[in-house]
Amino acid sequence: NYGMLMNQLKYRSNMSSLDKFFGPTYEKELKEIKPLVAKINACEAEVSSLTDDELVARSNELREKVSRGESLDSMLPVAFALVREASSRTLGQRHYDEQLIGGIILHRGRITEMRTGEGKTLVGTLPAYLNALTGKGVHVITVNDYLARRDAAWMGQIYAALGMSVGIINQSGSYLYDKNHSDKDALRDSEGSYKVVYEFLRPCTRKEAYAADITYGTNNEYGFDYLRDNIEFEVENLRQREHAYAIIDEVDSILIDEARTPLIISAPAQDSENLYEVFAKIADKLVPETDYVIDEKLKSAALTDHGIEAAEKILGIENIYTDKGIKYVHHLETAVRAKALYTRDKEYVVKDNEAVIVDEFTGRLQPGRRWSDGLHQAVEAKEGITIQRESRTYASITFQNYFRMYAKLSGMTGTALTSQEEFYSVYKLDVIPVPTHREIKRKDHNDLIFQTEKGKWQALAKRVK
Repeated sequence: NYGMLMNQLKYRSNMSSLDKFFGPTYEKELKEIKPLVAKINACEAEVSSLTDDELVARSNELREKVSRGESLDSMLPVAFALVREASSRTLGQRHYDEQLIGGIILHRGRITEMRTGEGKTLVGTLPAYLNALTGKGVHVITVNDYLARRDAAWMGQIYAALGMSVGIINQSGSYLYDKNHSDKDALRDSEGSYKVVYEFLRPCTRKEAYAADITYGTNNEYGFDYLRDNIEFEVENLRQREHAYAIIDEVDSILIDEARTPLIISAPAQDSENLYEVFAKIADKLVPETDYVIDEKLKSAALTDHGIEAAEKILGIENIYTDKGIKYVHHLETAVRAKALYTRDKEYVVKDNEAVIVDEFTGRLQPGRRWSDGLHQAVEAKEGITIQRESRTYASITFQNYFRMYAKLSGMTGTALTSQEEFYSVYKLDVIPVPTHREIKRKDHNDLIFQTEKGKWQALAKRVK
């Protein structure tokens, strides 16, 4: 069976013959993991004979050993066996050997590439529990509030069976998984063969949620809580503790696609001279290509000499740079950006006399979020809606810089190998593909690449016909 899995790995990526010859090999890594999987399986008979109370006692025993200085690696076989047993008893789901492999890779601070349907959520429980034994807290990062709440309520049953506390950080509030709390009006999600019950989620403070052994939340909430902590004046008001270990679901989306997205905490600045309407009208009269040039990739619009002269003529001045200074130039450039690069019902929608940002990655509305440096006001002026006061930035960080603060980082996704160079160069993270539980029947062909868009559409039409 293991030989079959190795063959899968050799041919799973559609690499050229040169890539196969010179490219990375994962066989050595996986062969080294194989004995560990055997050790975990060898613990199963002993662990399965424990009562529910004895499971918790054994878990506490592991905590005690780690606190005395024993390494997590030495605890791994028993810890993983405990998680597998707790999962079997609470969810009726027993981790496959391939999922154990994924858990070991995550514990080692790597990225696992696991195909859709291979059970990434269940895999995450293994390294999360093991690393939570240190008492420093584990952060599990998901891409939206729903998944953070669902995964914590669902996997919380496993952690609770092992005496671990679970916190949840949502935009709407924070919660602790508490089997003694019962909210009969809580929603239930039915998905496939399992049911996620939310009645055991008890509202709590952010600090309590972060103090839990394992905390589930979104990348946005973790990042903003870090920024909020940085502008607090009293130590007792801090929310987060140390950044010890993070497991990121859909790691390519968060660490690459959204890596440079800045999280900004700002407050209204003093009222400035209101020039937004004036420059919105000027930008409206400027002609693309003649007066300004658009760079879609860089999200920039550069004024041409002709455009600057046209603006000066409308303003009735000879030289905008000397007569009015940098403030007028900034207003002009911002108004042109708002006109050229920010389209209604694409980058934003107008709702209740407000310009609401649309998240470019999820398509969700982002009420409360505003573009900085006067851009949001320029968009409001363009749309002829109420212009709100400018804001002043108090704290800012990108996801890339935030997640590099963790002492150990790991992640899961279905598509990591295509980005493995970037993962290593930016985050020093290796990508290891995990074999599928069953042999893949689907045939993945090479991508077809065309010199022109017309050629692509002709080939597509031919294929459809």
